[in-house]
Amino acid sequence: MRRFGLNGATTGEHVDIETDIRVAGEAGYLAVELRDTKIGRYLGSGGTLPALRGLLRDAGVEVLSINALEDSTLRTGARLEEILARCRVFCEWARALDAPYVVAVPSFLPPGAGGLGGPTEAEVRSQTVAALAAMAGVASAFGVKVGFEFLGFPACSVNTLGAARSILDDVADPTVGLVVDTFHFYAGGSRLEDLDGSRIFLVHVDDAEAGDPAGLGDAQRLLPGEGVIPLKPMIARLEAAGYRGAYSLELFRPEYWAWPPAEIARRGHDSMRRLFA
Repeated sequence: MRRFGLNGATTGEHVDIETDIRVAGEAGYLAVELRDTKIGRYLGSGGTLPALRGLLRDAGVEVLSINALEDSTLRTGARLEEILARCRVFCEWARALDAPYVVAVPSFLPPGAGGLGGPTEAEVRSQTVAALAAMAGVASAFGVKVGFEFLGFPACSVNTLGAARSILDDVADPTVGLVVDTFHFYAGGSRLEDLDGSRIFLVHVDDAEAGDPAGLGDAQRLLPGEGVIPLKPMIARLEAAGYRGAYSLELFRPEYWAWPPAEIARRGHDSMRRLFA
């Protein structure tokens, strides 16, 4: 039985973490990805991590990841220390909730980065490697791993699976692996032949509207099977290559946020089951 997960971004930022956990369990998901903002609000309103464990236990779901360390890679000096402090908090949460991963996403390039004043390709690579290695050092102390999720947007500093794998080669630490999002894979023009299953910790599943892939934004994400991304060949390749991790539904579509959380959770789970039928 494949493990399907529900990412808290799918229900929307306005939905609290207790609801995310409840509707995930009711819809049949085996796991959730918890958004850091929702954990922060829960703890800030008097909730505790042991109480959150109880909610997860009662719903019959486990935690896949704490998501996400944003703008995490093009950092040096004090700015790098800031993200490492944030990573430490995420890892504390992950250890308390038995989550295997914290998710880190690359920084975006500054405007006009291709010209004078922007980081060179070599600088992007070296800073990204250094940041991931530092995050791995933090995570390993907690028994947690770092899932590095490339973003397929043109302005993102790491936007293809090939580039992300190459950076992991330089990091050379098993504490760091990949999160592959089908939307970002498609939008960034990653190649199907690069999907070999190795070093992939987690797969995010989503579809997309038609149009120029490079021009797609998060609001153009769709339920699996309702868009143009060739999801079945992608998943078939992952499965054939030996990937046996979880598949998590991550949608940022405002239209879906207006639905009752139980409805988007249920329809999302149904779409995942049809995809894997």
